[in-house]
Amino acid sequence: MRLSVAVRATKPSFLNTWIRFSSSTASSSSSSPAVSLNPSGRLQQTLAGSVEVKGKALHSGKISTVKLIPEIAGAGRYFEFRSRVIPASIEFAQESPLCTTLLKDELKIRTVEHLLSALEAKGVDNCKIQIESQSSDDQEVEVPIFDGSAKEWVNAIEGVGINVAQNHVGESVDKMVAHVNKPVYVFKNDSFVTAFPALETRITCVIDFPQVPAIGCQWFSWRPIHESSFAKDIAPSRTFCVYEEVERMREAGLIKGGSLDNAIVCSAKHGWMNPPLRFDNEACRHKILDLIGDLSLLGRDGNGGLPVAHIVAYKAGHTLHTDLARHLTID
Repeated sequence: MRLSVAVRATKPSFLNTWIRFSSSTASSSSSSPAVSLNPSGRLQQTLAGSVEVKGKALHSGKISTVKLIPEIAGAGRYFEFRSRVIPASIEFAQESPLCTTLLKDELKIRTVEHLLSALEAKGVDNCKIQIESQSSDDQEVEVPIFDGSAKEWVNAIEGVGINVAQNHVGESVDKMVAHVNKPVYVFKNDSFVTAFPALETRITCVIDFPQVPAIGCQWFSWRPIHESSFAKDIAPSRTFCVYEEVERMREAGLIKGGSLDNAIVCSAKHGWMNPPLRFDNEACRHKILDLIGDLSLLGRDGNGGLPVAHIVAYKAGHTLHTDLARHLTID
């Protein structure tokens, strides 16, 4: 387990004070580990059947096909691309602009966060994710964006249903999940993500876009209080972008498949360009969607995934999300 944080930026004064406080609290407490793996109180699950979907990728603009296939208990979640296996695990996560990418043996799976968020939130612990690109010789492939939310993935999962998974000898297996026992944090400048000890999982997210008044400062706090809470409160929220930054992203080779049909776009001068919003704070809710998907990379062998903790994110993105996941990893 790793708890140190490599810091390259100057700490803001308020965060510096908080870090000193939390560090002194941790050092004066017992020597228990910061993260422990405990029973979740439920059995590992998988899909009740297979489902296939096809759609356009946000960044490449290419069409890709994804098939979700049931797996045995202990298999975990993993991608299969060009007959190679890439586990949906934090050890294969790579820093990339505006999305989360998995890399193994020079093969890349991009924009995995919305699909993994839906699988995690709906309790699909074990799943083979077969993905095919438009060209047979591509070394990378991107998960379809659909309307920019996780709604399509939730519909696909609910359409086939979920079963208790059994292992290779036909036995069900208890699911273990990480519990945070001491504060764990990562930050850069004034952005941070923190995991606090808690009795249940909760995510609180704050975003701040002072240069874009229609977005402004938003916050939302969510916990999975019932089986449909993710599908109702988080999954429909769409990815968003600032109109004035779109051309710069296109010049960087990004969002080639982007349109007003797969993102909500906001102009600093003119506000939202494709209303109506699904929630007043849809942009902030989408950050929670991304965070769930990124922290799902803690899953391994059908265990882990989103930890039991109060996770607080402030002006964070995929890089900080995955950094936190690395610091919550139990070796």
